Amino acid sequence: MARSSSLQLHATTVALEGQAVVITGESGSGKSSLGLQLMALGAGLVADDRTILELFGGGLVATVPPAGRGLIEARGVGILRATPVAEARVALAVDLDRRETARLPPSRSVTWLGVDIPLIFGAKAPHFAPAVFQYLKAGRRA
Repeated sequence: MARSSSLQLHATTVALEGQAVVITGESGSGKSSLGLQLMALGAGLVADDRTILELFGGGLVATVPPAGRGLIEARGVGILRATPVAEARVALAVDLDRRETARLPPSRSVTWLGVDIPLIFGAKAPHFAPAVFQYLKAGRRA
């Protein structure tokens, strides 16, 4: 099936077993940092800084512009190399510009290219990266 319609986001994207999380936020919000934490847990790098979303098979697929393939910024360390994941189906979005205040937040979504994607807000908690990783592995109870 041919892909149609695309959108480029200022976002870091990592994937686990073909399921991607797209991490958005302003410059300096921690997108790359969260991506690196998820990679340390076993996720693979799709894109850092620029993520391309494309419609495919009723969902969204995330890829990276060629210049950014296999590269992620680590503030204070430099640009690091990583084994790239060519593409992954978008399963989750994280918005680091908004902070979660609820203990058990409601289900939320963001719509990109007409596709609703589950959305969670950032949380300043030591368990946040592992929780996002577990979400990618097994989903969230409704």
